[in-house]
Amino acid sequence: AASCRAKMAAPKERVVGAAPPGYTALAVKFGERQRSSHCLLVKEHQVREGAGTTHPPRRTLFVLNVPPYCSPDSLSRLFSRCGRVQSVDISEKPGPVEKKEKLVSKFFDRKTVTGFQVAYVVFRKPSGVQAAKALSQEGPLLISTASNPVKTGVSKWIASYAASVVDPEELKAEVDAYMQDYDKRIAEEEAKAAKEEGVPDEEGWVKVTRKGRKPGLPRTEAANLRVLEKEKQKRARKELLNFYAWQHRETKREHIAQLRKKFEEDKQRIALMRAQRKFRPY
Repeated sequence: AASCRAKMAAPKERVVGAAPPGYTALAVKFGERQRSSHCLLVKEHQVREGAGTTHPPRRTLFVLNVPPYCSPDSLSRLFSRCGRVQSVDISEKPGPVEKKEKLVSKFFDRKTVTGFQVAYVVFRKPSGVQAAKALSQEGPLLISTASNPVKTGVSKWIASYAASVVDPEELKAEVDAYMQDYDKRIAEEEAKAAKEEGVPDEEGWVKVTRKGRKPGLPRTEAANLRVLEKEKQKRARKELLNFYAWQHRETKREHIAQLRKKFEEDKQRIALMRAQRKFRPY
């Protein structure tokens, strides 16, 4: 019994490098002075046939458990020994990634990394994916080296603060470029609308737009709700009051009867008042 209790009290050994089925565990360390290692789970990224994606099959390595301090440049340098890396995309969760049409804004699209993420590492050749899996046989890989250090602590805060300071000239240039694109898009839409005005579609319908000296102003959500509520109440009154023709006739007949009754009551009241005002000396 004592030996059984001792076995139950003894802590279980933790298997370092164990990975779920289909994944390969890669041991990484932040730096040389770090004792414990961190595991990246990698596997070949697979997509369905015909699915449009920027991560081609057989050349894309899917990486799980990416720490927040690991940037795309760090991953690119980490897997560059396996082959030439074409691109590295980091996202919060797995999912289809659409191809970006234009660059992300430098000032308005900032996002703070708060947890572990996933990454897609695209190699130039399919052999890079297999070579990356084989890294599990080597020792822990270093994310931060003397030649390529990763900033942490106070130095990272200082760099984040320096990056948060906005240059007025760069901000003005970006805003001007955005407004030029917006004006161009609006002009193209207006030209297209003017060209299609009065031209019937395939079914013969003609689109009518409101133009003039006082065009319709866009309404706010609250104004739209008020208008809808008024229309609803007006529609309810019309539907419930005099819905049928016989109801309309009955309403008129009742109204006339009430007027006649009131007229007779007024005649009696006037006659009573005249009788009370008559002079009677005896």
